[in-house]
Amino acid sequence: MGHAYSSIIADFFARFKRIQGFNVYFLTGTDEHGQKIQRAAEKKGMDPLSFCDEISKTFRDLSKTLNLSNNDFIRTTEKRHAKSVQNLWNILEKKKEIYLSKYSGWYSVSDEAFYSNDEVEDKKGSKIAKSSGSPVEWVEEESYFFKLSQWQDKLLKFYSENPNFILPNARKNEVISFVKSGLKDLSVSRKSFSWGIKVPSNNDHVIYVWLDALTNYISALNYPNENDKLYKDFWPATIHLIGKDILRFHAVYWPAFLLAAGIPVPKRVYGHGWILAGDEKMSKSKGNILDPIEIIDIYGLDSLRYYLAKEVSFGNDGNISQEKLESCINSDLANNYGNYCQRVVSFNEKNCNLLIPKKDSFTKDDLSLLDLFKDNFNKLINHIDNQDLN
Repeated sequence: MGHAYSSIIADFFARFKRIQGFNVYFLTGTDEHGQKIQRAAEKKGMDPLSFCDEISKTFRDLSKTLNLSNNDFIRTTEKRHAKSVQNLWNILEKKKEIYLSKYSGWYSVSDEAFYSNDEVEDKKGSKIAKSSGSPVEWVEEESYFFKLSQWQDKLLKFYSENPNFILPNARKNEVISFVKSGLKDLSVSRKSFSWGIKVPSNNDHVIYVWLDALTNYISALNYPNENDKLYKDFWPATIHLIGKDILRFHAVYWPAFLLAAGIPVPKRVYGHGWILAGDEKMSKSKGNILDPIEIIDIYGLDSLRYYLAKEVSFGNDGNISQEKLESCINSDLANNYGNYCQRVVSFNEKNCNLLIPKKDSFTKDDLSLLDLFKDNFNKLINHIDNQDLN
């Protein structure tokens, strides 16, 4: 449901801007590399690519079921993507933003993230990440590092000069606080597993999954060909719409990589909240997931799309349930909107023979009402442009 929520809201924005006449490029896809994927494939007795083929098809099929209007669906296992990632790596290496050393520290396979000692805690005899609750393991291996520490002040300056780069403001404050607390150089390669894009200058290493995955935004636009029409028309992106749990990667690492490589930074990163069941994030392990396919089969796609856009205060966590969905459908769609449409059509049929007046026959009151609509529409555009859905 979390993926469905992100996708539906992104589709909402894309469709609205197209109605306004904008040329919109809506991208989605699947991130398919990393140790988590390799282990999951091994557990199923499959090779990683075959495993990814199955998973990616599931998400592609869901996109069709949700009636998304995305222009492209990119997989990070595609050749066009590997070419872009390795080009970005070569630029960073040439600019001496990357160096070879040894990594020692905590790593979460589930989160595909590195954690400091301050970011982990003991729970029932095991170490977990405080932020996600995911298990972490101690890793010691040769690794390439990105000089993230050198970008701390530059990032803070960038945030100050671009106050709407991170939204909502609560998320922005979290990111700024994290950066101010001190950035350490970031491990950007792994040697202990093989499922990933090879480091061009050293095939014993694979590129860190987030440096790999984040590059999808430009690889889908045919980067490194900066003269390509797609790249010229749509980069820098207007907005990256993401879950708040991956905000650090998008709002700290990604702009640092891009600035270091001399590539324009996206105009905005919006970290929306989680979809909750009760007070907990939905997860398979907790058995509290609402299946969007089942909901669509019972209530219809448009009902689900409306409910998610209306019920969840965008930017915050949202508590949803089947009971709330039914109440929303009955109250908003059946009673309010449905009855409104029925009354208007019935009145028109009874009094106007189902005719619609021509523009030149509008009365003064008609025109006054239309002017009011135009004023409200401009207010609506402003809300949408600031991702203020509710």
